[in-house]
Amino acid sequence: MTTARAMHLVSRPEGQPKDGDFEMREAAGIPLQDGQIRVAVRYLSIDPAMRVWMTDAKSYWPPVGLGEVMRAAGIGEVIESKNEKFAVGAWVSGMTGVQSELVSDGKSLQRFDMGKLPHPGWALSVFGATGLTAYFGLTDIGKPKAGEVLVVSAAAGAVGSAAVQIGKALGMRVIGIAGGPEKCAFVKDELGADEAIDYKNESIHAALRQHCPDGIDVYFDNVGGEILDAVLRRLKLKARIVLCGGISQYNATGETRGPSNYLSLISARARMEGFVVIDYLHRAEEAIAAMTPWVAAGKLGSKLDIVEGLENFPEALRRLYTGANFGKQLVKV
Repeated sequence: MTTARAMHLVSRPEGQPKDGDFEMREAAGIPLQDGQIRVAVRYLSIDPAMRVWMTDAKSYWPPVGLGEVMRAAGIGEVIESKNEKFAVGAWVSGMTGVQSELVSDGKSLQRFDMGKLPHPGWALSVFGATGLTAYFGLTDIGKPKAGEVLVVSAAAGAVGSAAVQIGKALGMRVIGIAGGPEKCAFVKDELGADEAIDYKNESIHAALRQHCPDGIDVYFDNVGGEILDAVLRRLKLKARIVLCGGISQYNATGETRGPSNYLSLISARARMEGFVVIDYLHRAEEAIAAMTPWVAAGKLGSKLDIVEGLENFPEALRRLYTGANFGKQLVKV
């Protein structure tokens, strides 16, 4: 019988998540019942929304309860099966939790052919919730048109980098916002953005005036705060703002800061709309079918940032909120 390790949430973080907010526990593996499989989790997806799941605030999913295994998406290999639909050796992804193994009936898991992926982590990035978030956020909420101006914040991050590439594949003029010269070079030279703005070393207002002299058609927002306010001042008529996330506000210990320039939406007759990718999971095959040719043509890829060791999950999570991550943050279990 295997021994499973799992990271449990034991206190609700104040500010940045701390090591002490989690506790690693070990337990003997659960014997399988008929219809179940045992999955050895190989990689975990580390996502900004985890910080929301750790609070007791109302959200699109219930909070992770104190003492429960921390919620996370992951990909792993079937190592034992009493389900004829899943052979030993099959790779599957889904909500595995921050743990070394998962016992499941398989109904909520998606199979992946590792022979068709450059790395297992791509099942959690381009072909996982990250890619679906960028694709549906941009296409369904942003309603892009070729030749329009798209601005993407956190452009060197997981969702942001996918949104930049999808925007270029759709024929848009893309300006990415990232932190630091290295990330900005990546956004331009590897992702193909037309321009990159270094929010750490440039004036956001001045840079947007320079690179978007006629205004912004679509803004894909991953950060909120000051950058959202700056974009609101440069909207074109009928602009669309895609509210994907607000990572600049997730660790705030006081009240969340809202946009002070929101009245610009009125004069621009613009729209600002939030969305959550879980509402689009039933359309995953549609997105994968659309993105696969871009991947094959080299127009859409994924940079992976991998932290090794389940015990290092808290540090991997903090990397998202300090901007230390470069691409899709994963933990190799």
